[in-house]
Amino acid sequence: MQQLPLQFEFKGNENFGNFYPENNQELLEQLKNCSAGNGQPFIFLHGQSGHGKTHLLHASCKHAQQQGRSSFYLGFTGSPLAEPEIVTGLENYDLVCLDDIDRIAGDSVWELAIFNLYNQLQGLGHALIVASSLKPNKAQFSLPDLRTRLNWGLTLSVNSLSDTGKIAALTLRAGQMGLEIPPAAGQFLLTHYHRNLASLWTLLEQLDRATLAAQRKLTVPFLKQFLTNNHDL
Repeated sequence: MQQLPLQFEFKGNENFGNFYPENNQELLEQLKNCSAGNGQPFIFLHGQSGHGKTHLLHASCKHAQQQGRSSFYLGFTGSPLAEPEIVTGLENYDLVCLDDIDRIAGDSVWELAIFNLYNQLQGLGHALIVASSLKPNKAQFSLPDLRTRLNWGLTLSVNSLSDTGKIAALTLRAGQMGLEIPPAAGQFLLTHYHRNLASLWTLLEQLDRATLAAQRKLTVPFLKQFLTNNHDL
């Protein structure tokens, strides 16, 4: 049996309020309804890495808890935990979110465990949201019944943001951190740094600490100096 790295905790600071939707507004509403117990009980999210799938799962878990519902996030990243039996009991949560589910494709024991979990959640009237870099019919799951289950429900694509949208998302996230990011600085980041959102969020946290330590505002000259001094980022 293949050992897979797993992550259990969701980031409470990633919520629907700091996710800039642009052309993902309908998707956002579907996730809000699902996590509140009012919508489609099974949603399959797919999209390229860095489009915000993990953020949306974290936000769904937090939204469920804000509505008085229990939720559990399980991502196939982090410290290695080998046994699929760890999903035992997850059916008792009102909402379960599974991240990077395509990484279990081809592992027969894990596939059976997720298939059983799906059925248990469905039987109890609980909700499941999964995220994958691939569409359900492209993820190479070997268990036919699991492939069938994952094609049920609602399949939604997480669309990439335009450059204008990415700058707006940067401005929104930075503002909630108390960090002002001028448009010129945002454009500089898109031109000279990784363009995927996960990398940009990590950089923002580092810039927040750096500007506080230096007692300086975030400007293009400061960005140039910071990236030069931290060229391994």
